[in-house]
Amino acid sequence: MIILGLTGSIGMGKSTTAKMFEAEGAPVYDSDAAVHALYAVGGAAVAPVEAAFPGVVVDGAIDRARLSAQVVGDPEALEKLEAIVHPLVGAHRIGFFEKAERDGHDIVVLDVPLLFETGGQKNVHKVVVVSAPADVQRERVLARPGMTAEKFEAILARQLPDAEKRARADFVVDTGRGLDAARDQVRDILTLLRTSAQA
Repeated sequence: MIILGLTGSIGMGKSTTAKMFEAEGAPVYDSDAAVHALYAVGGAAVAPVEAAFPGVVVDGAIDRARLSAQVVGDPEALEKLEAIVHPLVGAHRIGFFEKAERDGHDIVVLDVPLLFETGGQKNVHKVVVVSAPADVQRERVLARPGMTAEKFEAILARQLPDAEKRARADFVVDTGRGLDAARDQVRDILTLLRTSAQA
């Protein structure tokens, strides 16, 4: 089974592209959604995170704003949180892979926003970077509710520059040319991977 890493900076259209891969029959593992599930009521991270960071649980779920207030700007606290959450996400992901394999899928997509930043490219066979021209990206992001130019710049500062991501990618999906063009690129990538796997 081919594991395809999917990444891209904010506002590049990564979530939309992930849905396109799914529509073409490649199951997508969304790491952000996995963390949300672990933080929700009954989630496996709730008790251990509350034990490590008292006061972050509200109504049985982790309150992300309260947790953020305790870990942002504190590398030790962040490390402690990651030591709890990463193994849980890892176990969740293995379960996803096993199910995909049982279901007979030949390609799965790992949707990881900070793939290169966290060294995650080492755990996938190929990397797809979703990209768009900088002006398109800026326009999309600033149209989001509550987004400011300052917030956008701060997010960009934490992400590897788009040009570097593109240079390190096996494939680039350019979403700046519209949905149909992006969908064609996704189909081409899947066809190419399936053809080379059979060769």
